[in-house]
Amino acid sequence: MKFDNDLLEEMNVLSCYDLDSLQTGIKVHSDATEAKIAAAARLFEKGLVSQQDGGYLTERGQIAAEHLQHLSGVLQPV
Repeated sequence: MKFDNDLLEEMNVLSCYDLDSLQTGIKVHSDATEAKIAAAARLFEKGLVSQQDGGYLTERGQIAAEHLQHLSGVLQPV
């Protein structure tokens, strides 16, 4: 499996969420890169976030972000 740039950008957006405080959302501003804006919109279309420009994680988004956090932890240098 190879991750394309779109998927990597979506993972970067998901990594911006604070999993310790699910009441805290994010906003991808209009002056962000086109790639980041498009990634947030794709996450919304996939049902992972509540708004096209970020918002809050949905239940499915929370699960995905938790998996991403675990994977990131495993891949960190020892």
